[in-house]
Amino acid sequence: MKQEIYVTQPFLPPLEEMIPYMKQIWENRVLTNSGPFHQELETALARYLGVTHISLFANATIGLITALQALRIRGEVITTPYSFVATSHSLLWNGIKPIFVDIDPDTLNLDPSKIEAAITPETSAIMPVHCYGCPCDVDAIQKIADRYNLKVIYDAAHAFGVTDSSGSILHHGDLSILSFHATKVFNTFEGGAIVSGSSGLKRHIDDLKNFGIADEVSVVAPGINGKMSEFNAALGLLQLEYVDKAIACRKSLDQRYRKGLEGIRGIRCLHHHDGGHKSNYAYFPILVGPEYEISRDDLYLKLKGHGINCRRYFYPLISDYPMYRILPSANRHNLPVAVAATEQVLCLPIYPGLDVSVVDQIVELIRAFASLPGLLAAEAR
Repeated sequence: MKQEIYVTQPFLPPLEEMIPYMKQIWENRVLTNSGPFHQELETALARYLGVTHISLFANATIGLITALQALRIRGEVITTPYSFVATSHSLLWNGIKPIFVDIDPDTLNLDPSKIEAAITPETSAIMPVHCYGCPCDVDAIQKIADRYNLKVIYDAAHAFGVTDSSGSILHHGDLSILSFHATKVFNTFEGGAIVSGSSGLKRHIDDLKNFGIADEVSVVAPGINGKMSEFNAALGLLQLEYVDKAIACRKSLDQRYRKGLEGIRGIRCLHHHDGGHKSNYAYFPILVGPEYEISRDDLYLKLKGHGINCRRYFYPLISDYPMYRILPSANRHNLPVAVAATEQVLCLPIYPGLDVSVVDQIVELIRAFASLPGLLAAEAR
């Protein structure tokens, strides 16, 4: 392949459609601080996602940090080791101790059956992740939270537009945090949002993301600078016009991968929801099991040698990083499913501009490598 193929690439609307937004920002002379495009995007996103209250942020990490502040979370929070590091970093930034529990082998989300054993008198919340946009077992998690009077904050970075049988997945828990990073299904280059359930909580969140400023002379909390700029909001408004088409493209690529990879021994595509669920096809992760002829790392390197830049996402586990592995809950013996997943996962390229012929080539390579004897990683380069 002549060009390198990446896991995700940002979808960019035509330049000529972006220019009028840029001119309008210049004419408005409002660049930030909840300007007209910022307000318009909040309204448009609430409508599209089917939620009542949404607060835009400069990025999802600041959104996570602020969500914990808004709910006054302290002590310990039960969370997953199988996620991007921002999930747990947001806890450390708030002086909160992460407590890692294992994940479900089918969804790779936090396993509800492991949560209760990890609850202590210091536990104040649960922070699950809708991994790859696949919904958590929200009902089971909420039952546990209600029983122990815990808050639930969902890291929904991957879950833009995802629904379950009751509607938007973002309705569950006390707060949900979205990411609008350039690699996401919907992006504003950099950005994020908190979805909340009441106008009062939204006002508090909006104060916190603006240094805690309530009015010209009142600072009501030790907030942070988490505001989204007008330029990012304008891009979001334009992206929103194309997002359904983008998701449809992703769905087509997802189906083509699944059909092509059927029957390859040792390759497992993660389950995706049908029926009352709507996916956004944000990622296409496969698990490369021991039955496959070469290791996950060998497959990763051989695909990379053909110009296909897959990603071992998530690898390593959060709990393996130096700032976390000292925690008792980070012991790998307590996290066997997460350990297996991080050593087997490989996310294949999926984005609206990916040609189906490239998908077919990737599938053909994976099928061809299945017949090879075991290789040393150095030989795969």
